[in-house]
Parts: sequence; structure tokens; C-alpha cells
Amino acid sequence: MSNTLPPAKKVFIKTYGCQMNVYDSERMEELLVGQGYAATAHPDNADLIIMNTCHIREKAAEKVYSELGRFRSLKARRERSGLDTRIAVAGCVAQAEGMELAKREKAIDLVFGPQTYHRLPQLLRQREETGKAVVETEFPAEDKFEGLAGDQPRKPVNKTVAAFLTVQEGCDKFCSFCVVPYTRGAEFSRPVRQIIDEAEGMVRNGVREITLLGQNVNAYHGDDGTGASSLALLIDRLSDITGLERIRYMTSHPRNMSDDLIEAHGSNDKLMPYLHLPVQAGSNRVLKAMNRGHTAKDYVQLIERVRAARPDIAISGDFIVGFPGETDQDFEDTLHIVREVRYASAFSFKYSPRAGTPAAELGTQVPDDVKADRLLRLQALLLSQLAAFNQACIGRSLPVLIEKPGRRAGQVIGRSPYLQSVHFVTDQHRIGDIVKVNVEGTEPNSLSGALP
Repeated sequence: MSNTLPPAKKVFIKTYGCQMNVYDSERMEELLVGQGYAATAHPDNADLIIMNTCHIREKAAEKVYSELGRFRSLKARRERSGLDTRIAVAGCVAQAEGMELAKREKAIDLVFGPQTYHRLPQLLRQREETGKAVVETEFPAEDKFEGLAGDQPRKPVNKTVAAFLTVQEGCDKFCSFCVVPYTRGAEFSRPVRQIIDEAEGMVRNGVREITLLGQNVNAYHGDDGTGASSLALLIDRLSDITGLERIRYMTSHPRNMSDDLIEAHGSNDKLMPYLHLPVQAGSNRVLKAMNRGHTAKDYVQLIERVRAARPDIAISGDFIVGFPGETDQDFEDTLHIVREVRYASAFSFKYSPRAGTPAAELGTQVPDDVKADRLLRLQALLLSQLAAFNQACIGRSLPVLIEKPGRRAGQVIGRSPYLQSVHFVTDQHRIGDIVKVNVEGTEPNSLSGALP
């Protein structure tokens, strides 16, 4: 009688979009590994294919349907070989499209939103029992993170020294261009103890840097047992974890940049000198139309206060060009605020309508060629500021957290406190070490250096 166990089913997860989706995909993989699945990097041999989708970029649903066509063919090919394949669509496109996805693409077995992936094992069982596609896009009453916690602290399946940890989800701001309030729901903050338990489990498994995630992460107000904790207080508690050497957070909203959080940038050694604080536009008229709730002056004054607390901080931002009704002068106001703030990095995009958002209904859409020209001009300015920031690091000695091997023998790649990629050669150190590196040069997307 053979004691050979049946081979584990394999799961392939394709992740689109933001860091929160990366985190969600990791948690889904951990959940499925606990159910006997093994992760695979190739969809061709996967018994379960999960597309974890993002709805922020233009034509997100169309891209999903295009990819589904490829997976449908793969599913049919495996079926002819006697192999079952389940296809699941998760994330924000799933939340927004819901039943329409299952109707349009018959190869889909599961559709579920970002608030329900903790129920994935039950949804898979339901699919097998009913033989029908399962669509689950209601916002559940129970806390999904509580459902994921289980009895053991988190043990990530992907070994890494820098990891994401979601502490806040959802948004109450209702910017007129954004779908997040409709796909992720209202603002929700996880309890402090739950976050600390997860962080401690990650550190025990080799994580040395954690980035705290949230749609509006600085709106964090999780229960600490006696009341609501601010993000600054949460960071202070996390700083007490032995072995956790670096803490970051993103994405923040200017309206939630509190005094204690600004002060933390100057007083907490584990909080890295990097702040991603989107402004989106430099025109007060456009900011009002976007329902951002702040002016350009408010934003600049916030940056000045942060720099007073931590003079060397690297500022990152987000920009949308061509918002409905944006004039040449509005765009010049955006260029002006970029010159005034001086960014170390930034993300910039052409405005694209999102169904169901107020901005999509505005009749003053900017022509595509105008948006494209403005984006090129903005990105040229932002790239020049990135180059200047990196150039200013030459000659400095920066602590670098080694994350992975480089391309050449003996080369390693890590991150500076300012989130720059740094590569250097060493035969003395290993992944997870934090090493002082003398910066000697810059490349388009990285720094090069050497040991002292």
C-alpha cells in the first residue's frame, strides 16, 4: 500500500495595480497554501488561476476581458487533457463589474471583491457543490482581517526582507475622479493589536522593513484597547518590535497629515525619511472640482512643516493632467507647485473617466492630444527633479537594506532610506543586512555605490 500523497493543487495569481493588491495577493496565496495548494509562476500548470484586478487605470475592465480570453483558451486546452482549471477574478474590477463579468465570460468560476477574499476556500467549495459560477461582491459584516488571522501569527509564503502590511482600507473622501470609495468601501482601520501580531510574525520570518498600506493610511484610527490610535502612535508601537528596523507608509491624504505624524518624521529613527503625499494638481480651481478638500497653499505649507521636522525627507507625489475643464493656466499652476515642492519621485497620469464617478459626467473633457502634451511636459520636469535628488546623494554614505542578488557576481541590490534602488558589490554581507554604502554614481532608476 503506497503512502504517496496526491500532488498539491497549484495556484497562479496575477496581480494588477497598487501595493494593496500585492498585499491582498500574498494573503490569498497564504490562505490557499494552508488549504493544500502550491504556488506556481506559470498559469499553464495551474489548477486555479486568480486575476487580482485594479480599476484605477483606464480601460481596466477591457484589459481583464482580454486576459480572460487567453486563460479561457488555456482552460479548454487543459480540459482536453482531463485537467480541471478554475478561473477567478478578484479585486476592484470584480467589485465594480460583479455579475456582468460572469455573464460576459462563461469560463469564469469565481468573482469576488477585495473585502471577501478571506472567504476564498468557502467560495471554491460552493463552486464545486453547485457547478455554477459564484459571484460574491457584497461588503461583508465580518472583519476580513479577523477571518484571516487564525490561531497563528502570519508567516508569509514569499521570503522577503521588505514587505507590505495593510492597516487601513477604504475611503470617505470621494474625490470626483476616483472609484475607490465604491470598490473598497468606507474607511476602516484594523485594531492595533492585530497589526502588531501580524508584524511580529513577519519579523520572525525575516522581514526587516514594513510599509504600512492604506487608501488613506494617515487617516488610520484603529482601536488600541483604550480608544482610537493615530498612525503616529501605531508607528511608535511598531518601533518597539525587535528586529523591525524600518517603517514606511503610503498612500497619504493631505487632509489627514496630523501634527503628531509630522513630528514622528523628526523623532522616530525607524520611520524612513520618505513621504508619498499626492497633490494631484496645482490649480485651486481644479482641486475644488476634484473635491480634494485642500488648496495648493495648504499643501505647500504641509510640505514646509514636514521638511522643518525632517530636512532631508524625500517627497513623492501623484499628478493628474487634463482633468475636465483644466485650462492652460491650470496646468501652469501644476508646474509651478512641482517647482516649488521639488519632488524626489512622482507618479503622473492623463485623466481618464471612470464610470459612476462625478468627473466622468462633466462635459468639459480635455482633448487627448492636449493631455498627452501636458503629461510629457510634466514628466520632463519631474524626471529632472528625480535626477537632481539622486545626484545630490553622490558622495554621501547611506544605509542600504540588502534585498536581493544583483545581475553580476557578488553584486547585491537594496534600498536607501529614500526608497532608491542601490547596487554595490560585497562578499561580506547577506540579504537582510543594513550596510553603509558610499554612493558613487547615478543611473536612470538607481544609484551605484561601494563599501567604505
